[in-house]
Amino acid sequence: MTTSYDAAPALYIDGEWRSGEGRETQPVVNPATGETIGQVPLATAQDLDDALAASERGFTLWRAANVDARGAMLRKAAEILRERAKDIAKLLTLEQGKPLAEATGEIMGAAQIFEWSAEEAKRIYGRVLVRPTGQRSIVIKQPVGPVAAFSPWNFPLYLMAKKLGPALASGCSVISKPPEETPACCGALIQALHDAGIPKGVVQLVHGVPDTVSRHLMGSKVIRKVSFTGSVGVGKHLMKLAADNLQRVTMELGGHAPVLIFDDCDLEKTLDMVVPQKFRNAGQVCVSPTRFYVQDSIYDRFIDGFAERTKAVTTGSGLETGTKMGPLANVRRPDAIEELVGDAIANGARVMAGGSRGDSGYFFQPTLLADVPDSASIMNNEPFGPVAVSARFDTVEDAIAKANRLPFGLAAFAFTENGRRANIVGDAIEAGMVGINGFGIGGVDSPFGGVKDSGFGSEGGPEGFDSYLVTKAIHQA
Repeated sequence: MTTSYDAAPALYIDGEWRSGEGRETQPVVNPATGETIGQVPLATAQDLDDALAASERGFTLWRAANVDARGAMLRKAAEILRERAKDIAKLLTLEQGKPLAEATGEIMGAAQIFEWSAEEAKRIYGRVLVRPTGQRSIVIKQPVGPVAAFSPWNFPLYLMAKKLGPALASGCSVISKPPEETPACCGALIQALHDAGIPKGVVQLVHGVPDTVSRHLMGSKVIRKVSFTGSVGVGKHLMKLAADNLQRVTMELGGHAPVLIFDDCDLEKTLDMVVPQKFRNAGQVCVSPTRFYVQDSIYDRFIDGFAERTKAVTTGSGLETGTKMGPLANVRRPDAIEELVGDAIANGARVMAGGSRGDSGYFFQPTLLADVPDSASIMNNEPFGPVAVSARFDTVEDAIAKANRLPFGLAAFAFTENGRRANIVGDAIEAGMVGINGFGIGGVDSPFGGVKDSGFGSEGGPEGFDSYLVTKAIHQA
């Protein structure tokens, strides 16, 4: 398979692509090799002003568009994404590193979001209030206005689509700021919307230094809503910026998902599920199962089975057939993971599998650490990489206390065949999403979001539309 990188990442403003000519650029790197494969142009202040002006004009046009017309364009964009999936998946793998099968699945997921959003827009219902004859009071939902959407590099297409889908379906215009690590695949998503007929000014795509872009866009009163997926620290920073213009915010921030393994689970079936999930996208998943708390009586068997399966995970370039786990997405990640693993070992953790970085590119071995104490940094800070950490627990109460002890609350998982215990755990764990005996917590029709330091607001499901809509009451005497 060829590994050429033929895309020309650019800026998309007011319905047109702008090249890198006359603009600063930033290298795009293939994480499997560490080699530069392209350049992404960074938006100038004038580019950002143009994007804001276009988005303001685009909103006036788009909010008045018939919901069926908006839906038809989103469905067409979904169709285009599926037709181009093979080529876009190659771009995604070259830029981000994940295996082609995972990249293709991400594109299909983005298409599904557009389709579902197109249909859900028809169900933005209001209310008619009971009033005396001759009077009328109604409650309606209207689009909030131009949106600034900041999405991360771990699922660059899917998470950008998760913001664009409901925003566009609701009637909002959007300025999308994707990650500089993955510009070409994100550009392909915007091209699909362009080819589907989205009017000029409704969607913009800008690249640039994150802090510079966020301050510029959020400093404008044009922006009425901010949607961000990323780290806790950056999320808190953006909330402070949003306060100046009272911009509505949705924050999907970091996690450190606990996994409670009870002694009555189907152990082999559980192991067959958790290991692929842990190392999906090299563990660079905000809801990745990470802190494995295992009941005493099955702890040793669980660790041995986990280690055996971990050693069998094939790593390599995502373009190669048979690769189950690709590299980490950028040069910073292997160093961060290595530091966390070293600290855990110094605090008494045992390395059961992996534990080292690769020889080239941005690889780190699939890793399992056993007997990791709470004092280890990795038990308190999200590794965001291919490392599973484990410890014992005794009672249900002990397990819940361990699961809830951190300030994060995005996702949590539990494996048990006891129905009553499942109900208790599902209710008691402090997380926005809980998976019982499985990892299916992110359907397009269900809310996705966290509590505590993991943020607030939802993406996905009808709840995902709420933050893109304002409520208006109209009273007629």
